[in-house]
Amino acid sequence: MTPHLFSIYALAAMFVVATIWPINMGVLAYVGAFLVGTLLAGQAAKEIIAGFPSGLFLTLVGITWLFALAQNNGTIDWLVRMAVRAVKGRIGAIPWIMFGISAVLTAVGAVSPGAVAIVAPIALGFAFRYQISPLLMGLMVVHGAQAGGFSPISIYGGITNGVVAKAGLPLSPMTTFAASFFVNAAVALLLFMMLGGRKLMQARQDRIEPVAVPHVEIARPATGPQIFGDSEAEALSRRIGEEGGGESNRLVAEVEEGDQPDGTLYQIVTLAGLALLAVLVLAFNLDIGFVSLTIGLALALWDPTMQRRAMAQVAWPEIMLITGVSTYVAVLEHMGTIDFVGDSVAGMASPLLAALMLFLIGAVVSAFASSTAVLGSLIPLAVPFLQGDTGVGAIGFIAGMAVASTIVDVSPFSTNGALVLANARGVDRQVFFRRLLSYGALVTLVAPVVLWLIFVVLPG
Repeated sequence: MTPHLFSIYALAAMFVVATIWPINMGVLAYVGAFLVGTLLAGQAAKEIIAGFPSGLFLTLVGITWLFALAQNNGTIDWLVRMAVRAVKGRIGAIPWIMFGISAVLTAVGAVSPGAVAIVAPIALGFAFRYQISPLLMGLMVVHGAQAGGFSPISIYGGITNGVVAKAGLPLSPMTTFAASFFVNAAVALLLFMMLGGRKLMQARQDRIEPVAVPHVEIARPATGPQIFGDSEAEALSRRIGEEGGGESNRLVAEVEEGDQPDGTLYQIVTLAGLALLAVLVLAFNLDIGFVSLTIGLALALWDPTMQRRAMAQVAWPEIMLITGVSTYVAVLEHMGTIDFVGDSVAGMASPLLAALMLFLIGAVVSAFASSTAVLGSLIPLAVPFLQGDTGVGAIGFIAGMAVASTIVDVSPFSTNGALVLANARGVDRQVFFRRLLSYGALVTLVAPVVLWLIFVVLPG
């Protein structure tokens, strides 16, 4: 077996191990980088460490810390409550309000499962109370979270844009964001019309009774096992809850709406800070990591006691995962494996068929494993293929690959799908699971083909 094949099989084994057992894939990737780098690539430890993505690390830490601050000071809860009140009796607007809230949360820096954990209990509570299809409501929440997931200041956006920029490929962050938003919005519209939306549009309630808006702890780290892909999922563990001395499911613990003041000066300043982040990053092209840390520091100095939990709420497992995978990919680049794979893919009889295979691989793997790991590993593998004269546009391919690797997170085996299943009320859970599984399988098989046609075949 050649060193190139061995390193690829090792990467595949990491996905399998991290899927079967609750082991952070980042740890596997760091160990793999050390073993493959020293034994096969002949690298010294300093050379392996040089492949650590310091800029991406800073981006992820800054974004998740700033979002944790906004969560802790009640800004996110305030926004959710304002959106819920905006319904004003229009039953048909409720699913779209939930879609919009999820999209905004991920667009400003929440990891997708964190946004779903915040919105799903509210949305499915409304579904139960007003006889809305729980499947429709749950899927609207998940697709909303994916719709905002690739904004230039988001977690997914930061990862994808960083990987693409490092590879030297043409970069269009807004194209990827627009692709994710409009594809997920189109899917949401289709679901809305097929699952009772037309009937809901005709319904109206004079008085919408509020569903308690939960204050969500984004993460409770440092106790219990670490789920390999999502720090938010840690809070779902009963064992962690017991070790922490609190409720087993603090992630969705409800509080009364009036428990926290709304529209305080601190919350208004926090909103202004998030808006300033978007302006400085998008308009002035400043580094998102440094800007988010700077704004976060200003908020922390405003109220030091409010932010003391925020650093522990940074999405360390995700950061461990993506930086570990990126470090391993750097080892593959050093030993020529990336070029080997790219040349092999480019050597296929049809470049279009090669692109389709990569879309399908990304979708299938992401349905069971971590989307962040898929984005961090498959895009670099496609770099030589995209740099060659294959007729496949890099910008369209990246946008399609990004959507294909994340739209499948409706699967009940993903954290998003599991959160929807866990919060469904008044349903037969086995039947609901089968319906969610069937939809997830359909999306996993059909979406990559449709996205391939839209982003690769038609532009060519």
